[in-house]
Amino acid sequence: MKYVFIALFAAASIAHLYFSWKDDKRGRACTKPFLLIFLALFYVFSVDEVSLLLLFALLTSWLGDVLLIPKGHKWFSAGGVSFGISHLLFIAVYAQRISYESVPWLPVIILAVVYCLIAAKIISMVWKTTPKLMRGVMYVYLLANSAMNVFALMQLLTTSAVGAVIAYIGAVLFFVSDCGLFLVRYYKEKQIVYRNHFTVMLTYIAGELLITLGIIMLSV
Repeated sequence: MKYVFIALFAAASIAHLYFSWKDDKRGRACTKPFLLIFLALFYVFSVDEVSLLLLFALLTSWLGDVLLIPKGHKWFSAGGVSFGISHLLFIAVYAQRISYESVPWLPVIILAVVYCLIAAKIISMVWKTTPKLMRGVMYVYLLANSAMNVFALMQLLTTSAVGAVIAYIGAVLFFVSDCGLFLVRYYKEKQIVYRNHFTVMLTYIAGELLITLGIIMLSV
């Protein structure tokens, strides 16, 4: 069954990316709800013991996808909350595999600062065109994604397994996607992101897939 669901995920992803490339809003809205559902089902059928933390991380990401479909700041905020929860759940997944006494803290701290600076730069770019009530929330959200990336890095540095490398690359792509999404939504020059939603969704889909594949490999 796992091959069926990964094939369905691939088909839905290709269709969604096609509609994103064409900037077909209706096509994007119709295909988006299927992406993470198929990926979650692929995960369930790929492991002997399902991690509820990872499963709920994928499902809250799916809910975030759905909530971002309608227009409006309230829907965007609701989707952000759901994705924020997914980041916390991903952190919990990584934390289970981190040997904290073996963490080389200097590179971790340096990279954490870099993520925070990038997040601050993105928020500064959209500051004037973002509703006042959302500015702080958006920065906190990017910091949550940054934290998720830092924990993925710590998992990599203390595990040194291929699965950890793949999961970290997925986390980085997720961060890139979120930064791109904020620019597409609120930056005055939306073309700063190549093909707008196509690039956002390409990095997002690849990120979620690689995180899932990485954890599957680490679970074997």
